Amino acid sequence: MKKTRNPSKQSKSTIMLVYQLWKVLASRRKKQFIAVCILMVISSFLEVVSLSATLPFLTVLTSPEYLYTNDLMTPIISILNLNKPADLILPVTIAFISAAIIAGSVRIFLLYVMTRFSYSVGADMGHNIYRRTLYQDYLYHCKRNSSEIISGIITQTNNVINSVLTPIMQLISSSILLICVGGALFYIDTYISVSAFVVMGLTYWVITRLTRNKIKESSLSVASESKMVVKSLQEGLGGIRDVLIDGTQEFYTKIFRNSDLRLRRAQRNIAFISGYPRFAMEAIGMSLIAILAFYMVQQFDNLANIIPTLGVLALGAQRLLPAMQQCYAAVSSVRGMHDNVSDILSFWTLKIDKNKVAVTEKSMPFEDSIKLIDVGFRYSDESEWVFKDININIPKGSIVGFIGPTGSGKSTLIDIILGLLQPTKGSIYIDKKVIENSNSRLWQSNISHVPQNVHLFDGTISQNIALGVDEDTVNIEELQEAASKAQILEVINKMDAKFQSSIGENGIRLSGGQRQRIGIARALYRNGKVLVLDEATSALDNKTEESVMNAIESNDSKKTILIIAHRLSTLRKCDQIVQFSENGEIVIGSYNELIET
Repeated sequence: MKKTRNPSKQSKSTIMLVYQLWKVLASRRKKQFIAVCILMVISSFLEVVSLSATLPFLTVLTSPEYLYTNDLMTPIISILNLNKPADLILPVTIAFISAAIIAGSVRIFLLYVMTRFSYSVGADMGHNIYRRTLYQDYLYHCKRNSSEIISGIITQTNNVINSVLTPIMQLISSSILLICVGGALFYIDTYISVSAFVVMGLTYWVITRLTRNKIKESSLSVASESKMVVKSLQEGLGGIRDVLIDGTQEFYTKIFRNSDLRLRRAQRNIAFISGYPRFAMEAIGMSLIAILAFYMVQQFDNLANIIPTLGVLALGAQRLLPAMQQCYAAVSSVRGMHDNVSDILSFWTLKIDKNKVAVTEKSMPFEDSIKLIDVGFRYSDESEWVFKDININIPKGSIVGFIGPTGSGKSTLIDIILGLLQPTKGSIYIDKKVIENSNSRLWQSNISHVPQNVHLFDGTISQNIALGVDEDTVNIEELQEAASKAQILEVINKMDAKFQSSIGENGIRLSGGQRQRIGIARALYRNGKVLVLDEATSALDNKTEESVMNAIESNDSKKTILIIAHRLSTLRKCDQIVQFSENGEIVIGSYNELIET
């Protein structure tokens, strides 16, 4: 049996979700929201003025003498020096047109302000989610698919803007308008106004009861399938070389199509459920006006006396029907995005460790050694130990190699040394200070890292080597020196724009070896006290690899170098080599000792 959520509980949870959304807004956005609400009240008041102007306008057209003899019009007649009832037609017409234009202009301005506010909050969301996500620790990213984050920043944030923030603004605006215009209609004819409100209110309530489960189901689909759509695009385009070689275009197309189709169906359901009551209510509204007209004709003999009242009520209904529909559509839309908002809030409320904020002016002192004492690591309490009880001493200025089969734990150990992971047991010391979450960023300021798969962005060579440095402050001499040591300077000088040459998305215009050398040049330009090479020369031929290593080791006697390699020959100049076995045990020795064994 399919479980459905209790509607009252769903309403409470939706209200609570909106409240949580309010809590995470910046203080200046809250002030802007209050200002928008004030503008909504002014706009609704002007709508009432415009609607009220209809009564004298229709009266002066049908029975000007009645308006001319009204006590309220005496001061106006005197000021304008009007001599007969027909003279009232022009000033009343001008007043009616003026009221309509002013009210319409304010509504247009209100729409602009509401839209601007919604998209400004959306921009805050995207920036906040991205920033908070980037500051999460490495283990967080290991456990979470990047497509979820991308979907949260782009797809789900857009959904929140278009289907939550904007509808909430419309709901508040329409509710204020309903109260103001409804109050005016109650004053004109209480019995008829109450009857109309009851009929239309009951109709929307019945529709809401009938569609609540479909809205909930569609909400879940939108939240889940939007992530799957991004995931399928990311995986297909990210491995385009393999897709083309293996001919798996239809495989990825099918995955995308299935997810996208389910997403569009869910969005379609929400859009239809939010919109279709409008046509039913228009039919009901027209019927009510016809019934009202029939009733008033039966009660009054003089049609000239009932036309102004009937006209005001009809015009009021014309204002109220769209407002009621907007209220219903807004509530349906917000409920349809319930799970989407929950996902967004889960990102937006991520905590940022203040110790992880980039340190630019200071770093941890490193004068003696890096020591690992009884270090062990596993990813969770249920998983196997990657390694246990590792003890290594790395003197400053030494070159240490790490070698072993894939999955033996050497990269994990390097991640611990880099401060990306905290050991499950044991400690890592820099000189005599233990590395913890509170000071890992200070330690990382000493490190230059070259991964096996270098991440390059679609920019110039200069921007990719001096990553994160403002282009105006790039030191050209140091840039050239880093490129020279990485054996990439000659290649760059042959390019038309040299260091200003664009390399394409992820360096697609470069070979694998050139991308690796750009990564090495980036690390050398950073000039950290510790240089970590994680399979950083695997795409280089032996001669180029030897040239790169010789250049790195020359004039860098004070730099501590950690090298992960699969080829033992890459580590022949290391002071010591840490060899991993498949069971997580290690052997430490020199190059010659390991060759002998």
